[in-house]
Amino acid sequence: MKPTNPVFTGLATTVFETMSRLAIEHGAINLGQGFPDVDGPEDVRKAAADALMAGPNQYPPMLGLPELRQAVAEANRRFYGLETDWKTEVMVTSGATEALADTMLALLEPGDEVILIEPLYDCYLPLVKRFGGIPVRVRVTPPEWKLNLRALRAAFTENTKAILINNPMNPSGKVFSEEELAEVARLCREYGVYAICDEVYEHLLFDGRRHRPLISFPGMRDLSVKIGSAGKTFSLTGWKVGYVTASPKLLDPIAKAHQFVTFTTPPGLQKAVAYGFSKEDAYFEGLAADMQAKRDRITTGLKSIGFDVLPCEGTYFVTCDVTSLGLNSDDFEICRRMVVEAGVAAVPVSAFYLADAPTSFIRFCFCKRDEVLDGAVERLGNWIAGIGARGR
Repeated sequence: MKPTNPVFTGLATTVFETMSRLAIEHGAINLGQGFPDVDGPEDVRKAAADALMAGPNQYPPMLGLPELRQAVAEANRRFYGLETDWKTEVMVTSGATEALADTMLALLEPGDEVILIEPLYDCYLPLVKRFGGIPVRVRVTPPEWKLNLRALRAAFTENTKAILINNPMNPSGKVFSEEELAEVARLCREYGVYAICDEVYEHLLFDGRRHRPLISFPGMRDLSVKIGSAGKTFSLTGWKVGYVTASPKLLDPIAKAHQFVTFTTPPGLQKAVAYGFSKEDAYFEGLAADMQAKRDRITTGLKSIGFDVLPCEGTYFVTCDVTSLGLNSDDFEICRRMVVEAGVAAVPVSAFYLADAPTSFIRFCFCKRDEVLDGAVERLGNWIAGIGARGR
């Protein structure tokens, strides 16, 4: 038998799936995988149901329904002052992951270097490698998650084709500062490097922060690919509706890749997302405020039982340093013990690194009902107290 592709053959199951399976096996509260445990706005869901029944349910245009592409362009203007032509600069995809795959398929050639910022979302590395890219690592380091600008500058070379930046950032909960984004933009302009911008959490920033898309920086319009997600913006992750904003010369090859990957996205869902974007500012502000309250709720609870909680500026996730718990294990083993012994699932942060990862940090997902978060903290508190009584 001839060999299959080495990038995916034998690739480990994602850490999210691994911890979720373990959580099911042990009846644990799952704060590992990043999706809400309640569905998004009822009126948006009703719009999808009405569109499904009214039809048509046949192939929509390959680039996406005009009403959704127009809605994305209007959202770019409304939230960021970014003027975009919906006809030539906006495309709908079947989720942000597809958008990432389309973009890399269109832009990368074998041997191109791609800068990845660790800790990184788990699909980035296999996609870069499968499309022939050479990953170049740069890190943001806990507990403050600051980007080392000197290391960033050193990573750019004449061989660099792209940088992939996730802002706000999963898993760290970091929002890149204006200074950090400006330096990324400056280096992209200097080296002619494309910025692939995974901005799926663009409406989930906390403490008064406002999202600044990299495409809006001077000179970045023709170098940036902005990727968004209705799954995160409307708490409907199972719909898998994403969208790409890019200049015509970038969107054209990305669209050509898209037509041979999924071709299109369910029209009823597209209509509903277009409707969702028409919601008043109060919805988007309330989304961030509600998630910030959940962040504060779990942070207060975790701190009260001994966890060292790191700053979280956006996303669904909060990271904890578990060194102070004195468990004398790495993050994978601690997460395994938490599921089995405490009945709570989290994710080891070392899973988001290519190599040489720190091993004392775990990530909790807080986009859950308040009673679920409280129940998890109670279980963890009992577990930690029991460990103390028995000895580590």
